[in-house]
Amino acid sequence: YIADFFCSAARLAIEIDGESHNRVDQLEHDRVRDAFFEENGYQVLRVSAVDVLKALDAVVATIVSRATAPLHRSAVPLPASGEDI
Repeated sequence: YIADFFCSAARLAIEIDGESHNRVDQLEHDRVRDAFFEENGYQVLRVSAVDVLKALDAVVATIVSRATAPLHRSAVPLPASGEDI
C-alpha cells in the first residue's frame, strides 16, 4: 500500500480523504487497508480534504501530536533518574 504521507519514525500513515472516500466500495477498501497498516504496527490518521482546506493549522497540530506521541506507554511509572529499579 502507498500512503498519502508517511513518517516511519512515528510509524504513522496519514491519509487525506476526498469525497470519493465516501463511496461504499472505497469505504471497504479503506477499512481493509487501515487494518493492514495497524496489524503491522502503524497508526493511520485519516483527515478530510475539506479540513485540510478549511482548518490547516488544526490538521497540522493533530499530525504533530500523533507523530510525537509515545508509541508505547509503560503500565508502571519508571523510577526517577538515579533511583534503583
